[in-house]
Amino acid sequence: MSLKVDRADMAFTFKGGMLPMTVMELASADPEQIREQLSGKLSQSPAFFQHTPVVLSVEKLDEPHLALERICAVCRTHKLLPVAVRGGTDPVKQSAWALGLGWFPPSDGARTRSLEEVPPVEAPTANAPESAASVASGGRIYRGTVRSGQQLSAPDGDLVVIGAVNAGAEVLAAGSIHVYGALRGRALAGIHGDTEAGIFCRELHAELLSVAGNYKRLEDIDPHLLGASVQVALRDAQLGITSLA
Repeated sequence: MSLKVDRADMAFTFKGGMLPMTVMELASADPEQIREQLSGKLSQSPAFFQHTPVVLSVEKLDEPHLALERICAVCRTHKLLPVAVRGGTDPVKQSAWALGLGWFPPSDGARTRSLEEVPPVEAPTANAPESAASVASGGRIYRGTVRSGQQLSAPDGDLVVIGAVNAGAEVLAAGSIHVYGALRGRALAGIHGDTEAGIFCRELHAELLSVAGNYKRLEDIDPHLLGASVQVALRDAQLGITSLA
């Protein structure tokens, strides 16, 4: 005899999904060294450290036992949320489970990219789109796609991306950010506190938008603006998004 379950009475369903996730690859097991580096990163891009979930990769560490609880505490102090550990010995796996974290086996490296600066590109040609973000003003122009796991920054001015920013990628600028394509990753403008900075893109699907530390996540964006050409700016200390059409 089989029992039928009314879907209206179901509390949940399991679904597979591919969610963007930042991997924090540890090269040191020293919590104080990690704390020092995180403090420096926080001053560069504060909006990134807004309860961002991270996977702690310990694959490069030759440590049978880790101060995993202390490392997680350091991350949370800097507003990063460890959700899982990747790699490590069996004691590391057991520690992760004891702390309520997930555990992933070591990766084969085929799909991972270092969250580092993308290489510089050639100077713009005459037929490139004009923008206020010029090299002369300390800005940077990048031609091509910023891929998942990559980070592109203009620490002294505006940033122009003549291409797309993929999901899982991050673009940062001391000034404004201009994306001549789809913006699907994270865009952080005014990273040193410039409230006059803005974000401009031809197609909005961003995971996170930030201007001078004020941010919106994808779920906070008006659905009518998704896929549209928009500008993002601070108005009365609130992050506003308006259509450019």
